[in-house]
Amino acid sequence: MKLRSVIERVVQTTLFLYAGFKRCAVEYVDLESLPYFQECSKVVRPLGYALVELHVSRQAGGVQVRAVIAGPDAVGIDDCAAVHRVLQARLSSLLDARDLSMEVTSPGVGRKLKNAGEFAVFTGRPVRVWYIPAADWVSGCIVSSGPESVVLSGADGEKEYRYTEIAKAKLADGSGNP
Repeated sequence: MKLRSVIERVVQTTLFLYAGFKRCAVEYVDLESLPYFQECSKVVRPLGYALVELHVSRQAGGVQVRAVIAGPDAVGIDDCAAVHRVLQARLSSLLDARDLSMEVTSPGVGRKLKNAGEFAVFTGRPVRVWYIPAADWVSGCIVSSGPESVVLSGADGEKEYRYTEIAKAKLADGSGNP
């Protein structure tokens, strides 16, 4: 490896750590274990979408809900509206809430994966992961994932990456760019 490459890698790693990123692993949480997730996922799935994230919080006599959905194609306003209707009905009955405020959004092209459990939702899509042993980004398409690791298909074929070795991950466009 040339000295310039080594210096660039050290600078890149230093900047990455200095920017406030912890050198810690992506945590795996089974999405189905989150409160209300399983019940809400059951009404979203028949519409052709996957529930990626669900936050429910009680506030001053009301309930605030934020949901993120993904589909096989780009998610638009009509998609979010359709999911909003079924989720609002389901959560109103589950939470016995009269004042329910809800926001339904798409994950966005460059979504940062907040939980390793999200790899399963985005199987087949391109992703970039910060691979701690290499101190660099690795790009590939998600082939499969489980509670311990994710398999990516990249330029060098398929490779398994343990979550303990991934600092962060984000969806990428087809070129591997965020």
